[in-house]
Amino acid sequence: MAEYLEIHPQNPQVRLIRKAVEIVRQGGVIAYPTDSCYALGCHVGDKDALERIRRIRDADKNHNFTLVCRNLTEIGRFAQLDNWQFRLLKAHIPGPFTFLLPATRETPKRLQHPKRRTIGIRVPDHLVPHLIMAELDEPIMTSTLLLPGDAEPLTDGEQIRERLDHVLDAVVDGGHCGIEPTTVVDLSVSPPVVLRQGKGLIGSV
Repeated sequence: MAEYLEIHPQNPQVRLIRKAVEIVRQGGVIAYPTDSCYALGCHVGDKDALERIRRIRDADKNHNFTLVCRNLTEIGRFAQLDNWQFRLLKAHIPGPFTFLLPATRETPKRLQHPKRRTIGIRVPDHLVPHLIMAELDEPIMTSTLLLPGDAEPLTDGEQIRERLDHVLDAVVDGGHCGIEPTTVVDLSVSPPVVLRQGKGLIGSV
């Protein structure tokens, strides 16, 4: 049964942030808000939690997970950045974009695309995930909360609890955050390619 953490999106309660982080550290899977839609998250090094997210999403081995990071310094641990990629990232984070980049040796292989060796990177413009990462002191392994057969991601905390109470460890309810996914930009090629147009404006990339 999932814990229900009703958190204020602009002034999040510290005790609830710490509770969410404690659950992640113990191998739990949480649903949490971002600047585009809700996401499923777990500890970056937890293989079992990652597989649980894969089962919730009914995703195959080629499913692309995303590392939600705090800043460019953290991105640099997991992704290789040339100057042009660095400049583009700096201009567009935080924001509703997911960037595909060549993974570094520090990035676990199970988090990389099996053939291209890329990793999805994201820095959301939302206070709740940033406070979770600050307390956790590392990125969150993430996948959009889009369930099999659904046309749109879940966006209501109560609805998320109702649908996923039996498979999640916590629902971090930060209010409505929209149903439009991120814009996905492939920065592993030059010039960059927009793979999915989402909330981030295509003209700004």
